[in-house]
Amino acid sequence: MTLNWESTYAIALELRRQHPEVNIEDVSLQQIYQWTIQLSEFEDDLALVNDDILYAIYQDWFEENIHGK
Repeated sequence: MTLNWESTYAIALELRRQHPEVNIEDVSLQQIYQWTIQLSEFEDDLALVNDDILYAIYQDWFEENIHGK
């Protein structure tokens, strides 16, 4: 499966899986960016990202922590 900036929910799930010890409330958008581009499945133009996309990933991860346990 290939991930791109439009795959915010899938990215959030993968980040949650890879970083289970992380308190999402302590994660910055910059950290989400770094972790996302390090995902082996991620293939997209790095110049296309913006804060809205990173916040959407954050929000999906946050929601999944609340409702997906």
